[in-house]
Amino acid sequence: MAPDVHEGRAHGGYRSTDAPPAHRGRAAWHEALARTFGAVPLTVPGEPSTGTVRTSSLGRLRTATVEGEGPSALRPRPRVGPDGRGDHLVVTLLETGTARLEQDGREADLGPGDLVVHDLARPFRLDFTRAFRTKSLVLPRDVLGLSESETAQVTARRFGADTPLGCLLAPLLAGLVDGVGDFPPRTLKLVARNTVDLLGMLADEVLGRTAADSTGGDRALLLRIQEFIDRNLADPELSPEAIARAHQISLRYLHKLFEGEDATVRRWIQRRRLKECRHDLALHRNTTISAVAHRWGFTSAAHFSRVFRDAYGMAPREWRGIQESAPAGPPSARLVEA
Repeated sequence: MAPDVHEGRAHGGYRSTDAPPAHRGRAAWHEALARTFGAVPLTVPGEPSTGTVRTSSLGRLRTATVEGEGPSALRPRPRVGPDGRGDHLVVTLLETGTARLEQDGREADLGPGDLVVHDLARPFRLDFTRAFRTKSLVLPRDVLGLSESETAQVTARRFGADTPLGCLLAPLLAGLVDGVGDFPPRTLKLVARNTVDLLGMLADEVLGRTAADSTGGDRALLLRIQEFIDRNLADPELSPEAIARAHQISLRYLHKLFEGEDATVRRWIQRRRLKECRHDLALHRNTTISAVAHRWGFTSAAHFSRVFRDAYGMAPREWRGIQESAPAGPPSARLVEA
């Protein structure tokens, strides 16, 4: 997916390099930030502020580079309005200047190289010095699988270059933001996925979560993914990577969802395919074994026969022979369900 890139000066980043009229400075700055981070109230003390905002879209993710020349404070209302940013998180790398973020009863004082997370769904205050530059990733909360209470434990915490994950995440986030428009789409997707994976690790570290932890939200998402798998079994391109992309979650988070299922994601897909093949082998007895295998996403008849034997202790042809000699009715229940 090619990125959608917009750039401009102090009015939303929409392909304009002209500075706004002086009397429009404050309003234009507000509009620029609102287009990027949601429709939030903005306070700019003193003279009208100017700056630039460069944004790009990567599916459900959005990157932004913001440069400002005057102090500003963002104060969003709870549940940002119909612009769709209400359930989004913002991960910000402060490159120049200093800033302070207040949210969820905490204050984070930030300097160059520091990272911080804030939630657009709840009130916060973010103050900058006279000159600053930030690089941010805006992402839906469900990408990280965080509940509202979990998010409240992650926000307004400083992650600096002196922390193990901070020193890894900062250059990766900067590379993702800077690479839009230059990197091939495949490279951008890989960098974005790695960035989200590190964000998930950062959240796990703050929350003290273990691999065994699970939430109701995780279960609901898992059920949706399993339904998606069933609908797409015939697609030979169905893979953990494709599933993660379709649900806008990291590959790491996808594998975590399946930890309680006694099967990896690939193993789950294979089990479901084998079950459908077994059914069709009995029901459509004039269809070749190879055709049945290809109908359910197996690209190699030999591979299908091998995994079928591993699962059921007999070759597909033997299974079909048993069914042909069995009385009319549903396929034999002698084999354990896949």
